[in-house]
Amino acid sequence: MSANISPLDRIATYPPPIEEAVRAIEDLLSDGYTLSRRAIALLLLQHDEEIEGTVRRREGEERFALIAEHIHRAQAHYREPLGMVILAHRQRQAQAIAQEVVRHPLKTGSGIAEWVGRVCMQPLTGIPILLLVLYYGLYQFVGVFGGGTLVDWLENGLFGTYINPFVTLWVKRLIPFTPVQELFVGEYGIFTLGVTYAVALILPIVGTFFLMFSILEDSGYFPRLAMLIDRLFKKIGLNGRAVIPMVLGFGCDTMATMVTRILETPRERLIATFLLALAIPCSAQLGVIMALLASHPGALLIWALTLISVFLLIGWLTAKVLPGTPATFHIEIPPMRLPILSNVLTKTYARMHWYFREVFPLFILASVVIWLGQITGLFDLALHALTPVVRLMGLPDATASAFLFGFFRRDYGAAGLYHLQENGVLNGQQLLVTAVTLTLFLPCIAQFLMMKKERGLKTALTISAIIFPFAIAVGTVMSLILRLSGVEL
Repeated sequence: MSANISPLDRIATYPPPIEEAVRAIEDLLSDGYTLSRRAIALLLLQHDEEIEGTVRRREGEERFALIAEHIHRAQAHYREPLGMVILAHRQRQAQAIAQEVVRHPLKTGSGIAEWVGRVCMQPLTGIPILLLVLYYGLYQFVGVFGGGTLVDWLENGLFGTYINPFVTLWVKRLIPFTPVQELFVGEYGIFTLGVTYAVALILPIVGTFFLMFSILEDSGYFPRLAMLIDRLFKKIGLNGRAVIPMVLGFGCDTMATMVTRILETPRERLIATFLLALAIPCSAQLGVIMALLASHPGALLIWALTLISVFLLIGWLTAKVLPGTPATFHIEIPPMRLPILSNVLTKTYARMHWYFREVFPLFILASVVIWLGQITGLFDLALHALTPVVRLMGLPDATASAFLFGFFRRDYGAAGLYHLQENGVLNGQQLLVTAVTLTLFLPCIAQFLMMKKERGLKTALTISAIIFPFAIAVGTVMSLILRLSGVEL
């Protein structure tokens, strides 16, 4: 490097196939773009949709076809998408510049935070740490405390003893017509079902999950988790970056399906979308099921092992069926730190605000739809159609309502399962079978619509058509095995 040129003045350069494509594309571009022609060429090589649309309109289809041919020739030299190749070379050159211009003071020790960060990424120590996070973070805090203690206080105490009787009394005094009363305070009423489920049953579970999620996020744990599971995820056609939508799926699968956009290839986005719809329970569903199975440790273990097995097996099979290879994995590792209280509270508040804005109205809407279904008889017809299915799995007819609710909202179905257990409808074996099947069951309406938006209607319908019989088959086989083995749970 010349002594008169600062490292910061150098232009990033790329391997010959990319540089040749850049020069060829520059020659085909006209003047007048806001960005330089080199920048436009690099964005085209990275398949930037906005730039592609602009260039197609300005240059015309004939010249854009010539540009696409140069992009195809460059891509033929690499297995990874050109965007990842360009990013990798850009990062290496940025690191080289930083080493020349940045000086780090000598450190007398590695520090406890740095040491914790390292052990979180090593399989020998990282896996036990992950199990501890799952046990204390999800099981004890979300499942036992949120889904048990808080739900019991809100549902049976505050709502069951005071609020619901008070509202029911006044609705019946003010509204003389029984069908209209049923809309507000009936078995599936807006208040006695929709509001009660949303606030007394789902809110404490979602709230504790969002709080724990914010703590882990602010500590810098998630990027290390991505590094830890990268090798495993490559077996199912993904890479460590997919941990972000997968972890978000434990909050809301609908939101997580949208976040699959961060994955590099259409193949990865499709695999992640399928696994989210099949084997990742949302926070409310997860919390309710953990609360229900907390008194049956054996059932909880079987439920968890079944989901993990389905996730890995179906992911591996899907990766074998779909052509292509996972993209190269790059992720920035921030320093490990103690979570900052203000950050945690701000993130938790933002997610709770999203819950009340996006999810709470769906509970109200679902109550109205179910009420209309009851009046028209469509709801009873749907339950009648599901009855042979639940009987096939050795379940009582009443569980059909939980599966029907689950199609409106996954957490709605979990809440219905919670009430079946409270009323003593299910024994330990039936509770396990219902929990497994309901977790694997069809995605809720909101998630289906998001799949349609992100992957297209054909893909969304295909995923749903695969999941429904698969979930029933798993539930039936599990019920048969439990009955034949005589296992008591």
